[in-house]
Amino acid sequence: MGTPTSVDVMRLAPQAIQEWPTACDRQSEHLAHAPEWAGVILRAYGHSPLYLAAEDSSGRRGLLPAFIVRRPLVGPVVTSMPFLDGGGPAGSTDLIEPLIRRLVEEAGRAGARHVELRCSHKLEIATASPMEHKVNMVLGLPSDPDLVWQRIDRAARSQIRKAERSGLSVEFGGAENVDTFYSIFASRMRELGSPVHAKEFFTATIESFGDRARVALVKKGSLPIGGLIALATGGALTVPWASCLSDHLSLCPNMLMYWETIRSACRDGFGRFDFGRSTRGSGTYRFKQQWGAEEEPLFWYTIPVDDPGRTRSLDASKSTFVHLWRHLPLGLTRIMGPRVRKYLIQ
Repeated sequence: MGTPTSVDVMRLAPQAIQEWPTACDRQSEHLAHAPEWAGVILRAYGHSPLYLAAEDSSGRRGLLPAFIVRRPLVGPVVTSMPFLDGGGPAGSTDLIEPLIRRLVEEAGRAGARHVELRCSHKLEIATASPMEHKVNMVLGLPSDPDLVWQRIDRAARSQIRKAERSGLSVEFGGAENVDTFYSIFASRMRELGSPVHAKEFFTATIESFGDRARVALVKKGSLPIGGLIALATGGALTVPWASCLSDHLSLCPNMLMYWETIRSACRDGFGRFDFGRSTRGSGTYRFKQQWGAEEEPLFWYTIPVDDPGRTRSLDASKSTFVHLWRHLPLGLTRIMGPRVRKYLIQ
């Protein structure tokens, strides 16, 4: 037997977070591992970054990004990563257990009762099944968008053509489109009974990702009726947020908006288009499936701080105040939404 490899785990200072992901032994293209989130979430919501780095005696490196979310009444929770579909440890297999053990220790010092990990791979430390009913929907992209068009469901192609015949158009921009996107997004979130993110969250995201971020708007003439935000990491383009005004859904603006975004991704050389998280069998799952997108698993864990060897599934139940939220005035939801949403980390 060889000599056991020693592993050093450290908490990263803010200035070191930007540099460490490029040194990880096993790179992840998942959006949640982009170092920009350390500054974005701190700036928008004030949650404390808790990024851990590991290195063994042979020079292999790993990273575990997380945040301490101090919630009123119910207490703090440590999450990797809040507001995003993924997270968890990235790096060599031998580094994962030390990273998680240290995260649980840090969570205990912060007063948290459990740690949440959102992983794109199953963890060997788990002694119970994680929550697995949510998946990422991902479409492989060729360089020629016509090849994607041929694979799209026939009904989807018909809806795209309907949007074009209705005079809809799509434009791409950056920070200058955030205000318009946010107005549409806030309206739709209120209809769905969901507190809206702070506009500062989107502004900070677009500014931090720079030319790797794009904000698409779909318009009827000069009137914006839908929008999405797409973010690039490695060879993938991910759409975490998209909305269209319900009064115009019969014109299929969402179909044209996604098609133009996919087409631009092909031409820009991206190999993957990530539609983001969906629950199997849901409406959003079927929407993404019609483009030819395929499932990639997500494994969400809750690890109690008092017993890190024991895991249990996350509570995925919806908020009990959805019905009430739908009936609040839109202006009030735009004021109150971000104050609530900052603690709704899913």
